[in-house]
Amino acid sequence: MVLDSLGKSLRNVLAKIAKSGAVDEELLAEVSRDIQRALLQSDVNVQLALELTTRVKQRAKEEKPPAGASLRDFLVRIVYEEIRRIMGEDRAFEMKPRRVMLVGLFGQGKTTTAAKLARLYQKKGVRAALIAADVHRPAAIDQLEQLSKRVNASFYANRAERRAEVIAAEGVAKFPSSDAIILDTAGRSNLDPELIAEIQRCKTAFEPQEVLLVLDAAMGQSAGRSAEAFHKAVGLTGVILTKLDGSAKGGGALSAVARSGAPIQFVGVGEHIEDLEQFDPTRFVSRLLGMGDIQTLLERFESLEGKEDAEKAAESLLTGKFTLHEFYVQLESLGKMGPFSKLKSLIPGLATAKIDDQQVEDTQARLASFKVIMDSMTKEEMSNPQILKGDRVQRIARGSGHRPQEVRALLKYYEQTKRAAHGIASNRKLRRHMERQLASGGLKPG
Repeated sequence: MVLDSLGKSLRNVLAKIAKSGAVDEELLAEVSRDIQRALLQSDVNVQLALELTTRVKQRAKEEKPPAGASLRDFLVRIVYEEIRRIMGEDRAFEMKPRRVMLVGLFGQGKTTTAAKLARLYQKKGVRAALIAADVHRPAAIDQLEQLSKRVNASFYANRAERRAEVIAAEGVAKFPSSDAIILDTAGRSNLDPELIAEIQRCKTAFEPQEVLLVLDAAMGQSAGRSAEAFHKAVGLTGVILTKLDGSAKGGGALSAVARSGAPIQFVGVGEHIEDLEQFDPTRFVSRLLGMGDIQTLLERFESLEGKEDAEKAAESLLTGKFTLHEFYVQLESLGKMGPFSKLKSLIPGLATAKIDDQQVEDTQARLASFKVIMDSMTKEEMSNPQILKGDRVQRIARGSGHRPQEVRALLKYYEQTKRAAHGIASNRKLRRHMERQLASGGLKPG
């Protein structure tokens, strides 16, 4: 989970509100102290943290909850809205063919982010092309070329040319306007006059519709100053924050950039090529506070290869005609959507469930082993799991490299899933079912 420490602290605040007997001065003082502590530990500016908690207390005292809402529920809503406020405005980035120029200082993850952005475009059905215009680092050109092959994007470089703006113009001429064309420019250790002049020439030659600054979230509050400087120099249309998942200063970077005037458009949430997300402040804060993000979960499912098979399997589950064939497809789809440690933050309730990281890892490993076991079954056995007894279980265990009790654990979980079919139609029941399975210690063998 991105900003996991901040999220846990803020969720504890919400839990304290939920358990309180009354919303009074004492509770407001405790909530304010806890929120301030959580924000400051995540490197959010002191003044900003104080302003936020002052607004929370003021609104809780002056505003009346809507009809039917309790004071506690209303206070939770106020906290949510004020945390949301410091994350900046919603400014949607349109994933359509256009020229995108990436700028930034050295070591911020710009080249890798270019490939991640190309991959994100492709997932949205837009072909992408990458142009290597970092004329100062041959290794950056080689890296971008390798990454372009990995994401199956078009690539252009001119290693003999030392003028970045010439390469930018050549690249534009090479690729059709129906592509998203991404220009990777050079970086420096500082935003010096030479760098400013070079990226300004590139901008003139490339004529981008988007100029995105790539910033490492580990910069914390200084990310805001860097965003302001680049914005003044080349006119940014947005910022990409990288390494947000592993930075204790991520809260400072997010809040500082949001106040710089340059909107956050994307966030890097991991090392893998798929780990780049469009930034939506409302959805981000919802996940941060443990309220889930069903929309992102659905979008991940929509981007899956083979989602039609998964939809058919889900329909079979709901109708009761559910064999191990459909069960296998569901496990495969779940694996493609990402690790459980990230998925659980998208599901309302699971982020706040008492499920530690080890249980999540155990569950993921157990489900992966279930697929291996099913690979050793015949079509008849997959279609008729009720025949899996005695010698068949022994044979499958030997063929898959597992113990017989692990095969029986698979069959037990399959039966539990079938019985939970009615719960799948209800989000509340589905959540309870998943929580029980995860909290049981990682689907231990029965």
